[in-house]
Amino acid sequence: MRLQCIHDLTEWLQSTRGVAGLVIQPELCPADMTGDITINCFRMIRELKGNPLQLAQQVTDFLAKHPDVEQVESVKAFVNLTVRKEALFRDTIADETALLDSPRLPEELRRRYLVEYSAPNTNKPMHLGHVRNNTLGQANCGILSAVGHDVVQANLVNDRGVHICKSMVAYQLFGNGITPEAANMKGDRLVGDFYVKYATEEKRQQEAGEVDAQGTTMIETQAQAMLLAWEAGDLRIRALWQKMNGWVLEGFARTYARMGISFRQTYFESETFRMGKDSIRLGLEKGVFYRRDDGAIEIDLTSRKLDKKVVLRPDGTSVYVTQDIGTTLMKREDFRPEVMVWIVGDEQIYHFKVLFAILEEMGYPWAAECRHLAYGMVNLPTGRMKSREGTVVDADDLFDELARLARIATMERWADNPPADIDQRAEAIGLGAIKFMLLKVSPRTTMIFDPEASIKFEGDTGPYVLYAYARTASVLRKAEDTQIAEADIDWSLLGEPEERALALRLALYGQAMQQAAADLDPSKLADYLLQLAKEFSRFWKEQSVLQASSPALIRTRLALCARVRIVLRAGLKALAIEPLEAM
Repeated sequence: MRLQCIHDLTEWLQSTRGVAGLVIQPELCPADMTGDITINCFRMIRELKGNPLQLAQQVTDFLAKHPDVEQVESVKAFVNLTVRKEALFRDTIADETALLDSPRLPEELRRRYLVEYSAPNTNKPMHLGHVRNNTLGQANCGILSAVGHDVVQANLVNDRGVHICKSMVAYQLFGNGITPEAANMKGDRLVGDFYVKYATEEKRQQEAGEVDAQGTTMIETQAQAMLLAWEAGDLRIRALWQKMNGWVLEGFARTYARMGISFRQTYFESETFRMGKDSIRLGLEKGVFYRRDDGAIEIDLTSRKLDKKVVLRPDGTSVYVTQDIGTTLMKREDFRPEVMVWIVGDEQIYHFKVLFAILEEMGYPWAAECRHLAYGMVNLPTGRMKSREGTVVDADDLFDELARLARIATMERWADNPPADIDQRAEAIGLGAIKFMLLKVSPRTTMIFDPEASIKFEGDTGPYVLYAYARTASVLRKAEDTQIAEADIDWSLLGEPEERALALRLALYGQAMQQAAADLDPSKLADYLLQLAKEFSRFWKEQSVLQASSPALIRTRLALCARVRIVLRAGLKALAIEPLEAM
């Protein structure tokens, strides 16, 4: 929040206390207190030292003499101040360019981020869990870009391994040569059906006692044998693998297109795992790893309060961490990122601790800038989803259902005169509803996604924020014959409580975006947009715009609506939610 009085206070404190780099982040004053903003002096004590109560009194005395401050009082270590309206609107929204640029970090703080997300397996279609992953990935990349970072969006497709072989074995046993075209199905869904068939057959064999001396089922033995054959380059197995992976990747492409997702770089485990194996052999020579008696290659991480970890099996095949090492080294070579981020569910927290520890043991100093954004599981009201049991909700089905619900809700609003583009609107509203519902909670929270609740036009939902944006667009369209030149806007005409609250909320835009970027937490931005939409709704309800008392006031309130529009638009775009000009 760039208020002149806060700027002057910062400089005064730095000069009198002999410190540099002090940042004062004022907050909106609580509703039960008097004032526009609050300064929490407890937060400045680390830099300024001393007693927070004494500091609060010194801050109060300084601000009481400032020409922009109308009223100031200290309540314990909190300083509440009311800003004169001329200064308030001048410093918050008068400069449209400064408002829109407020999230941008200074050049010296900008970095190159490589964010890896999505990471689907080519043995099944993407489901609700992937939707949360994709949504978090898109939003974090949008937010990091909005504050000025250079962002590389990367995907790692898990296209090899025993889990892929399971679908392939089931297809050999039960497929009868069927194709997606013959089945009239997306390729990823067809392959996913065979993954479920594998699990069904494995369970049947277990119950029938069709197991070897180690208790391994015949179909599991087949999958392991297929993996060995694949890694050995067996032409027949590779041909089947390429065919089925091709079906799945075509299906993924359609799902990504629907979500508006594109990647700067897509990696495939089938291409990166060999680099991982080669780096492990090199590390074995250097003593980073050691070979066990059974032939497996292992690393001892007990000194880091982790366990011993196998990085190559006794038969020489790789494990998950093997290909992750290879992919990480390849990403580093390709883009030289300063920070690498993995967006992966919280069940993999330990895995990434091990990965980062191995990279450090291998002598890579940049491993300290590797981060795992762990997110919680997302369930439906009906319970937890399980791919092997076929109880997941496919992403495509979820999008169809939300579009259907959005169409119903939109039809209700338009009664008997629906717009010609209602299907396109319903699609955008449905996707916006899904994304906002998944983003409005902290990524680390395990959540329940309720499709019907997410699509409501009232409450803490995406459609509510989209509707606020559409309303600003609507009033500006209606006023197209009203010229709003910046020179004709008289911000001194504003001063109603709803106008002040809206200006103050707009002033927090940059702060909200920067906080979301620093924490890799899009919920910080989603909450900000929701509160801005609520402030605009209160303003719209209490203050007339097009019927205001004078042409000058009409122009100025229209300018205020325009400020809300550009901030809502920029914020929604950062979250990868497409704003609608009309709903």
